Amino acid sequence: MLETSARLLRLLSLLQAHREWPGPELAGRLGVSARTLRRDVDRLRELGYPVDASPGTGGGYRLGAGAELPPLLLDDDEAVAVAVGLRTAAGQGIDGIGETSVRALAKLEQVLPTRLRRRVGALNAFTVPMLRGSLPSSVDPAVLTELAHLCRDAERLRFAYQGHDGTASRRTVEPHRLVCTERRWYLVAWDLDREDWRTFRVDRITPKPPHGPRFVPRDPPHEDLAAYVSEGVSTRAYATHGVVRIFAPAAEARAHISPSAGVLEAEGPDTCLLRCGAGSLDVMVIHVVMLGFDFEVLEPAGLVDAISRTRDRLDRALARAGQSPPEPADGAVPTPAARNGPGAAP
Repeated sequence: MLETSARLLRLLSLLQAHREWPGPELAGRLGVSARTLRRDVDRLRELGYPVDASPGTGGGYRLGAGAELPPLLLDDDEAVAVAVGLRTAAGQGIDGIGETSVRALAKLEQVLPTRLRRRVGALNAFTVPMLRGSLPSSVDPAVLTELAHLCRDAERLRFAYQGHDGTASRRTVEPHRLVCTERRWYLVAWDLDREDWRTFRVDRITPKPPHGPRFVPRDPPHEDLAAYVSEGVSTRAYATHGVVRIFAPAAEARAHISPSAGVLEAEGPDTCLLRCGAGSLDVMVIHVVMLGFDFEVLEPAGLVDAISRTRDRLDRALARAGQSPPEPADGAVPTPAARNGPGAAP
């Protein structure tokens, strides 16, 4: 009995992982015969799980939306409360659980009966949140769950996209993964027209169904997709690139510098390297100064000149205010900054 129960849980997990499983492949994953698989599917149905089956040689099994929720999970009110909570967590970017919320919401909405979907939709549509400030890039949770489904089921996505300069375009991609930061959501996908990997901000995506067909997933562009997206949005997206040495341990720097502000690389026990980008050298000066750490410019050389120009401008501002700029100590070397509440990276 224990072995059967474990197999039923495994079967349920597989049905939630894909839109549809061919019968022979599903039986092979479980290590059972086709007859045993049919018996296990019947047991899930008896428990209230809506498992649909399509006949024929190309037929298979899928987890559908049923008339009632499985009795061992949630009642109607609990299901609505969980769905709304997951939508809120996904849409507002609650630290540490946003991506997990999208995955859980995708599974839950797959089995919600129609009457509960309407209740959840109405509650979200007619609720106005009062939050302390708004996120700069609010994302529709329905778009997040739609993208999550397409990534999971390996279906092509068609959408309208607005670039950072306001230019509108139409894209057809093979979606791979969603990546979230504390401020934004990104989609990593293979762009069919450009024949290359691209990173898209989800708040700029407007899906244009119908989607499909299915595709065979490609190898991802990087083993660490978080690092790949970080480099893309903080460095590759800009014409001006720079490398500075931060006089602080990498762990301390990561606690204050967002992945969207640059890519950090440990160099030694007390220093690390920051690779970043900006629209111009003058903007990069502001960027690295506002990090809140002492630093040394490694490249480009023009960044040192830009810092000198900024220093002169600040000296003149101090002079007009009747203040004299401090004289640097002879032979002084950079040390970790004495910071009062280091500012977060832009």
